[in-house]
Amino acid sequence: MAIRGTWAVLLAAAIFSMNSDAQVPAPGFTFNGDGALRNHQIHWPKGFEPEQADLFAHNEIEIQAGCETAFSNLIDAEAWPSWYSNSKDVKVLNTPDHRLRKSARISWETFGFHIESRVWEFKSNSRLGWFGDGEDVHAYHTFLLTKTPEGCHVVTEEVVKGPGAIQFREQQPNAMHEGHQLWLTTLKDRSEKH
Repeated sequence: MAIRGTWAVLLAAAIFSMNSDAQVPAPGFTFNGDGALRNHQIHWPKGFEPEQADLFAHNEIEIQAGCETAFSNLIDAEAWPSWYSNSKDVKVLNTPDHRLRKSARISWETFGFHIESRVWEFKSNSRLGWFGDGEDVHAYHTFLLTKTPEGCHVVTEEVVKGPGAIQFREQQPNAMHEGHQLWLTTLKDRSEKH
């Protein structure tokens, strides 16, 4: 695993040195395993590209159920705490059915932070992304769902910026990756049961 991480760092350095237009990563950002695996089909809002992250996570999973089912579980945000233990007190504030859609606002807790989120990208059954703001953190978290012959391939990535992100990364360097892997694993379980 160390060889793969080292190789990713060397590859990233080579790309940056060849491309004078490339953005320089934020201080402290490393192209670890997650950075090396990032999905280039993700739509990043300006200012939240992975190279600008103080903390970045990439996770993916294969689900033996349709993307419609997985997406339906993701947009039912107020139900997240019943199956994803890293979320609590989730409230969708501005939709009549309390489900996510474009511009939906969410108030919730995750990773010990109170977060206020706003959905920025919403494409039924394929793309969901939101901004999240908390004390000393500004984030963008996204899901990309792609239909496969066996069901649905789900990628989730998150960029977090700010002093809180740096402190979180230094104190718990694998926590966001592990939390998102739990989210995908429980999404898979829930989607394959329905």
